[in-house]
Amino acid sequence: MELSTEKTITLEEIQNFEGKYPKQLWYLSLVEMWERFCFYGMRGVLAFFMVDQLGLSDQSSNLQYGAIQAFVYAFTFIGGIFADKILGFRKSLFWGGSLMIVGNLILAFSPHDLFYIGITLSIIGTGFFKPNISSMVGELYDEKDNRRDAGYGLFYASINVGGLLGGAMCIYLGKYYNWHLCFLSAAVVMAFGLGTFLVTKKHLGPIGNSPLLHLKKTKQKASEIAVYVGSLVCIPLIYIMVRNTDYTDYFMYTIGVIALIYFLYETFSIKEIKARYKLLAAFIFIMCYFVFMAISEQSGGSLSLFAKDNLDHNLLFFSADPNVINNSVNSFFVIVFSPLVGLLWIGMYRRKIEPNTVVKFGLGFILLALSFYVFYATRFFVNDQGISSLNIFTLGYLLLTLGELCIGPIGMSIITKLSPKRMFGMMMGLWFLFSAFGQLAAGKLGAEMSSVENASLMTKLLSYTEGYKSLAIYSLIAGLFLIVFSQLIKKLMQEVR
Repeated sequence: MELSTEKTITLEEIQNFEGKYPKQLWYLSLVEMWERFCFYGMRGVLAFFMVDQLGLSDQSSNLQYGAIQAFVYAFTFIGGIFADKILGFRKSLFWGGSLMIVGNLILAFSPHDLFYIGITLSIIGTGFFKPNISSMVGELYDEKDNRRDAGYGLFYASINVGGLLGGAMCIYLGKYYNWHLCFLSAAVVMAFGLGTFLVTKKHLGPIGNSPLLHLKKTKQKASEIAVYVGSLVCIPLIYIMVRNTDYTDYFMYTIGVIALIYFLYETFSIKEIKARYKLLAAFIFIMCYFVFMAISEQSGGSLSLFAKDNLDHNLLFFSADPNVINNSVNSFFVIVFSPLVGLLWIGMYRRKIEPNTVVKFGLGFILLALSFYVFYATRFFVNDQGISSLNIFTLGYLLLTLGELCIGPIGMSIITKLSPKRMFGMMMGLWFLFSAFGQLAAGKLGAEMSSVENASLMTKLLSYTEGYKSLAIYSLIAGLFLIVFSQLIKKLMQEVR
């Protein structure tokens, strides 16, 4: 597989753009939008499909969901390293997108019998795709360009447009038509996104090219083929580990130790002490994101099953499917409120009262705590059958989204600001790897909250909501910790703000 590496413009010309956004950002955001349709569509149906179609219990489904999502994000760390060292961002993205298309076509052909095979291919594909498009966004900006946050804000919005469409459409097609169409829609949309990238990549200049271009063609080709073959050889291994969540734990703990050693090696190989401090600050943000994901990612697990069984269909003056709302309302709120939150930060900056990045993270956790207290409060609006209010549930998501907007749009940006350019892919991969640990923890937390099998709806509701109250307390503690120690973390960040 040979992709063109034509250079239509130089990196300096790309970074010397007028206005707030380079045109290449629009192309990459469009590609990411369609990939996120595929990703969030699949994420939103996983737990529901495993309980409703594969016959798993709520507890087993939560554990399985956490394992699958953990592998998805863990492979972004591996994909980031291979992109940095061998493939480059472009070829990595193309290979990952192709595997995702094949995985979803397998699911569309036989969703029940070939479920885990299709999911395995999607896991590997996302690992090669996801961290590298985020890294390419970072390269559109000069290291000192303060427009980078705005760029990641637009990129973040594109993620949520895809999440809104995919989250709503895939579960709707699966529940009310058939599961073949559900998975086929994800494959078709992913193919459209990959096609968009192939048409627009000529505008990226040297961004994303292979780091091995200086080698002989045969040696470069051999290294690339080794990566492709190696990723395919991993399929049976990942299939086995996804099926058995105990194996997932062993894999995750092993790769976690390896990743930490590799991070420390790269950090201490840097001679400049200030650069080391900045990498340490980046790692603190990565750990915070791990905790945030462990709590907020109940969306695809326990909250999905809670919506399936314990909510009515009344949202304001409309009738709405609770699972469609669960899968898409977060993205809807991001699209609506992201510009407003951005304007709020700008207004506070002009008045010289804008909170720094660390405090924003802390505020994000406090809003997350409030959201899970609202999810807990659904128990106070329950009827005799164990059915609660979709309106209250949606209010919880509004608060969750506002918390996410204090963290998500600036998270990827701050990691690229704090990292040396040669470590972009690895650090973005580390960001997603700890997201993987967050997903794994989310599944385990959801399983702990699950009631015994064949429990009544009321018992299920009380069990889940009690767990949500505990998560609210954990979030509050994390938020207060960040705010109290914000000045110390700011010192580690040096000149980065």
